[in-house]
Amino acid sequence: MPRRPILAANWKMHMTAAEAVAFAEAFAPRVRAAKDVDIVIAPPFTGLDRLARALAGSNVMLAAQNVHPEAKGAFTGEIAVGMLAEFGCRYAIVGHSERRTLFGESDGFVARKAAAVFSAGMTPIVCVGESLAEREAGRTFDVVGAQLAGSLAEIPANRAAEVVVAYEPIWAIGTGRTATPDIAQEVHAFAREQLRKRFGAAGDAIRIQYGGSVKADNVDDLMAQPDIDGALVGGASLDPAAFSRIVCFEKR
Repeated sequence: MPRRPILAANWKMHMTAAEAVAFAEAFAPRVRAAKDVDIVIAPPFTGLDRLARALAGSNVMLAAQNVHPEAKGAFTGEIAVGMLAEFGCRYAIVGHSERRTLFGESDGFVARKAAAVFSAGMTPIVCVGESLAEREAGRTFDVVGAQLAGSLAEIPANRAAEVVVAYEPIWAIGTGRTATPDIAQEVHAFAREQLRKRFGAAGDAIRIQYGGSVKADNVDDLMAQPDIDGALVGGASLDPAAFSRIVCFEKR
């Protein structure tokens, strides 16, 4: 059974609430006819409520950029899955390389987040990826394999097919350097095999996105690869015209 493509925007720390609404007004009409893909936007937390209202009735879904694994508590500055679900979030990104490297998040902590996202009826987008030093040392498969095993450790086998995995080589995020389609496919194929070993047949159903300087001029070649099921887009997703072209990629 073919895997449904999923194209997601990660706005990171960009866009005020007003800017998010303006984006939605320009973007949603451009992708109204895109019926065979899942379209997701992850704004800053401050934009969730107004963006949800602006996108109501459209085919664009909301995601959170991060979440805390606990349902409530004394965690200043954090946000719980129930709070996100109340805004209508369907997805939450966990384990992004910026959270791992800048905030020291471990695979185990990411696994707890993914489980919490599931508990709220949402879908986790679990990010993995190697640094430039790790790639140059020939450790890409070791790093990605360990991150997959650790970060998916609390995913129940009967729900594994619902997970989204995002392979984001750190050396290609925001640098303008993009893994060639062949390089990206090689790691996606490896990830697919690891998912099959962990979850059996469900591993073939799990969607694996590529993230790392995805743009309108390279998305077609990336999406033509057999194990690339979507994209997690950073900078290019801030422009409604550019992101709509990515969402409406040319199928080959």
